[in-house]
Amino acid sequence: MPARHDIDSERELWDTFAESAKDKVFGSEPAFCWTQYSGHGPGPELLGDPASVLEIGCGTGRALAFLAQRGVKATGVDLSPVMVANTSRRWGPLGARFICAEVLEYLSGSTDTYDAVYSIFGAVWFTPPEKLLPLIAARLNPGGVLVFSHPPAIPGAYGPQGMYKGGFAGKAMFSYRYSHTPRTWRNLLLKAGFSDVDATILAAPEPGHIGTLVVRAAL
Repeated sequence: MPARHDIDSERELWDTFAESAKDKVFGSEPAFCWTQYSGHGPGPELLGDPASVLEIGCGTGRALAFLAQRGVKATGVDLSPVMVANTSRRWGPLGARFICAEVLEYLSGSTDTYDAVYSIFGAVWFTPPEKLLPLIAARLNPGGVLVFSHPPAIPGAYGPQGMYKGGFAGKAMFSYRYSHTPRTWRNLLLKAGFSDVDATILAAPEPGHIGTLVVRAAL
């Protein structure tokens, strides 16, 4: 049975996260990192040399600000109006643009195209890939790339994984994360129209710690 998403409930969840992440918006500098470990792994070079990018589920906006500082036309989409208000205030003066929207609705309704679309622990992790990936392919310019990262699937636990947020007491706030093996991600991307896919699990800097799934797909 497919996971059921309630947009209003999810927006409330991400607004709560946005409130907790204010320090990462207003008390930090632009930074770009694909992994959960500072200074570890590849950087924005995985995007190639894009003139325009779209980050889906852009969160604190630090990665978009990093690219905007380097002259890239940088657009981000996030479900939380609280987060978008904060990031627009903090990073908008650098040239980054932030849009409050549900990612499937935005990609379906927009006619804008990009040289690269990316997600760092963002919307690719939280959106049904069978719906999301073809929409991304349609918004990429010829030769464009999709790059995303998130933690690897727990062995044997694949597909939508439900998770309560904020502990196991109080209001029931939850989200779904989509976890697949690198092989399954490759097959999903090929089916969505991508022709060159590299999906790997990057080891953590500390042996035995959680690694990072990093996927790059080109049209």
